[in-house]
Amino acid sequence: MGISHILPELKMGLASLFAHKLRSLLTMLGMIFGVGAVVAMLSITAGAQKEMMSFIDQLGVNNIIVESHEALDRNELQTVRAISPGLSFRDYRAISENVSGLVAITPRKRFKPQKLLPKTTNEPPQLIGVLPNFVEINSLKLIDGRFFSDDENKSSAPVCVLGEGAKVSLLGFDKAVGKYVKVNDTWLQVIGVLTPSASGDTDVEGVQAVNKNNLVIAPLNTVMRRFEDNTSYLKDEIDGIYMKVGPNVDSIETSNVVKAILTATHKDAGDFTVVVPAGLLEQKKQTQLIFSIVMICIAGISLLVGGIGIMNIMLATVLERTREIGIRRAIGARQSDIVRQFLTEAVLISIVGGLIGIGFGFTLSRIIGSAAGWSTVVTTGSIVVAFGVSVFIGLLFGIYPAVQAAKLDPIEAIRYE
Repeated sequence: MGISHILPELKMGLASLFAHKLRSLLTMLGMIFGVGAVVAMLSITAGAQKEMMSFIDQLGVNNIIVESHEALDRNELQTVRAISPGLSFRDYRAISENVSGLVAITPRKRFKPQKLLPKTTNEPPQLIGVLPNFVEINSLKLIDGRFFSDDENKSSAPVCVLGEGAKVSLLGFDKAVGKYVKVNDTWLQVIGVLTPSASGDTDVEGVQAVNKNNLVIAPLNTVMRRFEDNTSYLKDEIDGIYMKVGPNVDSIETSNVVKAILTATHKDAGDFTVVVPAGLLEQKKQTQLIFSIVMICIAGISLLVGGIGIMNIMLATVLERTREIGIRRAIGARQSDIVRQFLTEAVLISIVGGLIGIGFGFTLSRIIGSAAGWSTVVTTGSIVVAFGVSVFIGLLFGIYPAVQAAKLDPIEAIRYE
């Protein structure tokens, strides 16, 4: 069947749509809302997937993170300390010596500066002390300068590396390497600036929100020796441990070993959390899959309603055009020609409704993104899926009216008033 056979039917189909504009539009509404819902829901899912992957990349798929629990008040802290000494260098050494498959490991000590020079009106950066391998564990890159060395850590050198946000808020947009920042009563020389993180804030159960763009990173010994934590003698000696396992090592199994060691040394006090990004990734994927299925089912109901609307209007059209069908059969049209004519009209309704629905879905995803603060990404795949489903629905629900039209007796159809 060549294009010469299809073109007349397309023209007839379009003429029928334009002859009843309002009715055609009302019939399309189900498809428009259904396709729009599919595009919007898939864009929300794709945005969540992108954010999730960015978050996991920041934490490191091969990493294990131990975070101490900060007590809400002094009484709670004293109760915990009666059982457990808190996270300490002893824990760090126990993990280093007894856990196999570790490529790198570093303790972390974190401070919230009381005084900063130059002064900033923005949120003050956090000061963290880590070993030089922190850059390897977190796959950090520098846009200027370098990271500190083992020698600088051993000598407690007063140097630091700034996150890009901390650099801008403290030293502006000029070159920062070689300049000094004063944290509390200690001057630190800036020797490097980190590349901006794709997503600054990380917030998950067990991991405190940390903006990697707003950090002052100094050698661990520098922080331990030059900055006194006078807020409470009961506080943890260190407040975090970062580990990176080898590429062929199961990070979830390794985390279970780490957890067993810490549970024994902390006497099951529950004052720490072990976070495994690989495990988080699996949990997020399962949650997202459930969310996607629910959203697509809701959108599918809209498409189903749209398909029923198409079937309903096509059955009414068959009744309206019974005489026309009889005349076409009488002058030589075959049953297949009648089926094709009405199928073409049904599919045209779904195609036009699908195209409008794609525009509606794109707009809806933008509105949801700006109103709810969610990340939405309209992908080519979501458009193809939504449009393909709309055409399939038009074809599926157009078959019955088209077959009914083809079955009409030509003589009776011509007599029909």
